Amino acid sequence: MDVMLLLKALILGVVEGLTEFLPISSTGHLILAGDLLGFNTERGKLFEIVIQSGAILAVVWEYRERFTRVVCGLGRDRLANRLALNLAIAFVPLAVTGLLFKKVIEAHLFQPVPVAIAFIVGAFVILWAERREHTIRVHSVDDMTPLDAVKLGLAQMMALIPGTSRSGATIIGGLFFGLSRKAATEFSFFLAVPTLFAATFYSLYKERALLSFDDIGMWVVGFVSAFVSAFLCVRWLLRFISSHDFTPFAWYRIAFGVVVLATWQLDLVGWTHG
Repeated sequence: MDVMLLLKALILGVVEGLTEFLPISSTGHLILAGDLLGFNTERGKLFEIVIQSGAILAVVWEYRERFTRVVCGLGRDRLANRLALNLAIAFVPLAVTGLLFKKVIEAHLFQPVPVAIAFIVGAFVILWAERREHTIRVHSVDDMTPLDAVKLGLAQMMALIPGTSRSGATIIGGLFFGLSRKAATEFSFFLAVPTLFAATFYSLYKERALLSFDDIGMWVVGFVSAFVSAFLCVRWLLRFISSHDFTPFAWYRIAFGVVVLATWQLDLVGWTHG
């Protein structure tokens, strides 16, 4: 068993779990971490997508009572039906756009420098959103309408650009569209479940030739570390948003993006670039 490979899997799993639900882009962080670790091969990219399932399982576990009520109440409970419908509506835009443009985006934007630029641009969007006067009309996920779901689904499409952040796009989009901070954050958590599970199963099917039983140790380490770190992160974020806004994440994105661009420009780090 390759100890260095397991260490890389552990690091990437922790990176995935800590960044998946924060508005700082897990994909962007994984691209950068994978580049530094020499793990941005096709095999590594598949690994980075699939360990998302560990992070998603953390959300399912944290909200297990809510998900159980929705599944058991489908067809009979109005709130369960509404949430399921809204998730289905919000899922469609990203799924369709991803199928159409995934290869083009991966070929041109899955590089450290474009990711760093997206980090900085996304930061200014967050700062703009937080400095606007918020008019809250949707205080709970249960109050969302199908039109709200359409808007958040369109916002989530921006996450196809690595470095943008799927959670950031939906949360900040929610603030623009009149959702409370808690409603936007929770809907982002819930929407991650169908979105990332679909991405995982699609990638496993498309890249099944890369799967090997010899990699089972790497998969287990990555999955478990992503689950544990995501679970802790979700609980922390729910406490954080009760008394803070997302401005600190914007400044982090700017600082991180500037560091990547500076180390690339000064040739201090051999970042991959097209």
